[in-house]
Amino acid sequence: MLEIQSITHLLRCLWRHISPRRRGQFFLLLGLTVLSSFAEVVSLGAVLPFIGIITQPEKVFDSPSMAGVVQALDITSAADLVLPLTIAFAVAALVAGGLRLLLMWFSLRLGNAAGADLSIDVYRRTLYQSYSVHVARSSSEIISGIMQKVGSATGVLMSVMTVFTSAALFAAIMVTLLAVDPMVAIIAAVSFGSAYGIIAWLTRHRVVRNGQRAAQEQTQIVKTLQEGLGAIRDVLLDGTQNVYCDVYRRSVMQLQRAVSENTFINQAPRYAMEALGMVLIAVLVLAMNYRHGGVAEALPILGMLALGAQRLLPLMQQLYGSWTMVAGSKAALIDVLGLLDQPLPAAANQPEPAPLALKDAISFDNVRFHYGNNGPWVLDGINLVIPKGAKIGFVGSTGSGKSTALDLLMGLLEPTQGKILVDGQPISHELKRAWQRTIAHVPQNIFLADTTVAENIAFGIPPDQIDHERVHKAAEQAMIAEFIESRPEGYGTIVGERGVRLSGGQRQRIGIARALYKQATVLIFDEATSALDSETEQAVMQAIEGLSDDLTILIIAHRLTTLKNCTQIVELGNGGILRCGSYQEITN
Repeated sequence: MLEIQSITHLLRCLWRHISPRRRGQFFLLLGLTVLSSFAEVVSLGAVLPFIGIITQPEKVFDSPSMAGVVQALDITSAADLVLPLTIAFAVAALVAGGLRLLLMWFSLRLGNAAGADLSIDVYRRTLYQSYSVHVARSSSEIISGIMQKVGSATGVLMSVMTVFTSAALFAAIMVTLLAVDPMVAIIAAVSFGSAYGIIAWLTRHRVVRNGQRAAQEQTQIVKTLQEGLGAIRDVLLDGTQNVYCDVYRRSVMQLQRAVSENTFINQAPRYAMEALGMVLIAVLVLAMNYRHGGVAEALPILGMLALGAQRLLPLMQQLYGSWTMVAGSKAALIDVLGLLDQPLPAAANQPEPAPLALKDAISFDNVRFHYGNNGPWVLDGINLVIPKGAKIGFVGSTGSGKSTALDLLMGLLEPTQGKILVDGQPISHELKRAWQRTIAHVPQNIFLADTTVAENIAFGIPPDQIDHERVHKAAEQAMIAEFIESRPEGYGTIVGERGVRLSGGQRQRIGIARALYKQATVLIFDEATSALDSETEQAVMQAIEGLSDDLTILIIAHRLTTLKNCTQIVELGNGGILRCGSYQEITN
């Protein structure tokens, strides 16, 4: 019972994430279900007089319930009832079938549309999470959640819809059968219902365990793919293909085994129930043979009950199958709800603010920072003023806090204590987006999409909105225009996945061009040249030094010589500033 309540709670949580528009469509689906159920009652109810008029026309003609039909159609003999009843039966069957098709089409469209909404919402909420959240968790879990587990949540939605529609149709058919022969209808419903209930009770733990295993292995598969393909150079060099293939093979086999077993549990009862249905019909025929009038007398009732059973069995199978789907997707649903519950910042639903222009200086005011509540202080009391238009270099040993200081300045992290001020204003939540819009960041490893040079320079801008004149100007400033224009495709050259078709220096200069296209006034280079050879590094630094004097440039570098043209060099260590001065002062 606890398991059922838990699933019910998860479904209520999922319902809260359904948009008002989709909720309205769900209620529309319920209305269509009621209409379809009524049509089922009419079509099934038409079976009894139809078979009766074929087998015993005189008896049907004499029936009080048919008196109104006979009088309305001015029929004088039983034979004249055959054609009208045949047409009525055919029309009822066609209308019921058409409504069932419409119900199925609408429920599939609605289920998949709601699933798409959930997937979009998960992706949006994920992208809006803070930098500290992103670095603290595995991207494999996120990708698996968006690509695969949201699909399971969609399956749960469709299963729940199937439960409602199947239950409504089941109830309508049962009411009709009870009206014809209550005893037989009750025996059939109890027999089939008990059989499905016993099977569900026996397999409930297995279904949930298989669902948990499937959710775990989906994440592991994505993780293995990312690691194997992301480190393909090392994999090829070290010959570790078999290691990754073995991990992938184990995960895929366990995933498929869990999915296959749940699929079998879902579908197998159908065949047993069909056999049980045949046995019940045989017993029913045998029992009616001993009634007054024999089988011939009971033939119309038998026909109607057989048709009713033929419709009930698929509905009961759908109800059972939907239950196994929901139970098997419980673990994936929990993961998806965790992603859907990610909070959105207030700025997510507001228009982008104008850039916060730097007029005077950026200041670190006694800034302290540590990762986690119990972590050591990475920065411990930093006080620093960065004037507008300055070129500031940062050096220090690994772990000295250089990148952390600039992450704080960019608003990716928030100081544990102290403040970062822009022209005397603290970078609060209200000002953070405006401040970030004036910053461009060039990391050590530039991410390049597998698209054109122009789209990589204008990264994040839809292709039809790219300002190509601005792209060309940014490329010239970054000293990459000559190389681009020497290519046959020019700015339409495809760079390959992660820029694999370009050299390290070319990738870095495209990164600089990207920053310049943004028209930022504060440029941050986080070890952007540390992986380059001396000649390429010199060319990239020359490009940086040739930029406008109005730009404020902050550079992290391992080699002090890289920063010889900076106006000021800051050496960090032991959580604070060890030295601060010009290149000559630092080197003396």
